[in-house]
Amino acid sequence: MRRFLTPGDIGDLKVALEDAKLAKNNPYADQALGRNKTLLLLFFNSSLRTRLSSQRAGSNLGMNVIVMDVNKDGWQLETEYGVIMDGDKPEHIREAVPVMGEYCDIIGVRSFARFDNREEDYSEPIINQFIKYSGVPVISLESATRHPLQAFADLFTIMEKKKVDRPKVVLTWAPHPRALPQAVPNSFVEWMKEAPVDLVVTHPEGYELAPEFMKGVHYEPDQNKAFEGADFIYAKNWSSYSAYGQILSQDRSWTVDETKMALTNEACFMHCLPVRRNMIVTDAVIESPQSIIIEEAANRVVSMQVVLKRMLQSIAEEEDF
Repeated sequence: MRRFLTPGDIGDLKVALEDAKLAKNNPYADQALGRNKTLLLLFFNSSLRTRLSSQRAGSNLGMNVIVMDVNKDGWQLETEYGVIMDGDKPEHIREAVPVMGEYCDIIGVRSFARFDNREEDYSEPIINQFIKYSGVPVISLESATRHPLQAFADLFTIMEKKKVDRPKVVLTWAPHPRALPQAVPNSFVEWMKEAPVDLVVTHPEGYELAPEFMKGVHYEPDQNKAFEGADFIYAKNWSSYSAYGQILSQDRSWTVDETKMALTNEACFMHCLPVRRNMIVTDAVIESPQSIIIEEAANRVVSMQVVLKRMLQSIAEEEDF
């Protein structure tokens, strides 16, 4: 396993979910795999859960972990090709990346969408350069278009908490004061499409996700109707894909409240965090017994540990060969 961006990279989801159970029940069982191996975590953007859970997962596997905030701890990196570097960026990513690869065995990269150009963001220029030039396996800690570790943890949480064989899972847009990327909802939809769930997506007009993610997904424009009989409610804001990066609505009627949750089948409430209280969700809902946001966040360690284990196993196989 040389990269982790999509559910296809991890292989059979049933096997991955079984591995997640093992990792959660016995987190230190595979420390020999990571002994004398180094994990480098690079952050172009801020992080709390991704940073801490990735460090913990690496430690659980016996790895050395290096964390670097690229914008504070190193040179400013030029990421464009063919530019004259006469500005404030003294180092190019095409030199920096292979050097980083010399210092570690696995690299995790977090780099958000810039919203300057949709086609550029969706071509994933940052993480793809790490995949191409680092020479080591690369994990997306959230890229411009995807957040696979979050989606894997979300799926594992749903499988842990479900009360029916095939639960109804609703992804609902909710208002936010800032323009947020589509990475979390993109990955959530992508992973749920591969899972034994009935997925419904609801959002105001103009907030359709990219066609490659929404193909075959049930879209319901009426949020109340979408909530009816749901077993899981996943609330998340995202900016427009069609009017790229723009805020088209801040309609507070889309905030998840007790009235909406009463329409569900006593659904669990989920959110990736951080969450804007009383915009995304009311205090009453997020603090209710139905809220599983803390368990969901805790499972971020599990998802990262499964991915790291797969990569360490691949490295071991290559070394044996």
